[in-house]
Amino acid sequence: MNNVATAMVIVPDIAGPDNELVLEDRSLAISEMSERFNVTLRTLRFYEEKGLLNPVRKGARRFYGTRDVSRMRVIAQAKKIGLTLAEIRRVIKLVESSASKQDQFRELQEICKGQQEILVEQKQMLDEQVAEVEQILTAFDELIA
Repeated sequence: MNNVATAMVIVPDIAGPDNELVLEDRSLAISEMSERFNVTLRTLRFYEEKGLLNPVRKGARRFYGTRDVSRMRVIAQAKKIGLTLAEIRRVIKLVESSASKQDQFRELQEICKGQQEILVEQKQMLDEQVAEVEQILTAFDELIA
């Protein structure tokens, strides 16, 4: 019998770093961090200004350690699903807390459910707006024809 796992549990980035994930044991320069996460240098500086990232400074240069890389993974996914900076700060505080993983996952699930409700509402509003624009365009088509 082989010992190959048949099911793999994937932890969402928003739930913080996966303990199985092995990060490089070296700091990343701001340009490397920018490239890795496909964000601008200005975006990284902005996150630093807001206290979400805390790179080590050597002269005028910034270097990001494994903690900042892990935080950036959380930030990237949280931004992708539309969380605000305040919500991202809350998520980071939560995943870095000493609460049990199960408690963290439950609270993160509630945050994501709340965001899903907001997005569904926004989608309904957008669908209504698209339908309204389509009616207007149809009216113009009839007037022009």
